[in-house]
Amino acid sequence: MRFSKVIVTLVIGLNVLFTVAALYVFVKVGSEPTALIASWFAFTTGELWALAGIKRKEIHAGNSGNENN
Repeated sequence: MRFSKVIVTLVIGLNVLFTVAALYVFVKVGSEPTALIASWFAFTTGELWALAGIKRKEIHAGNSGNENN
């Protein structure tokens, strides 16, 4: 449980840093890197969905084991 909280916090922090960096690039260059932005957020969203799926399976497996006892 603790490991997943660290991962979620890390992903949120990296998303904030990435957003600040993308805004900085936009201010300096005048155009936004749309493909990079879309790819970054698709990647981080996919990672969080995968983590949620793992946690859901762990919770479901834990509940199933308790019902049999």
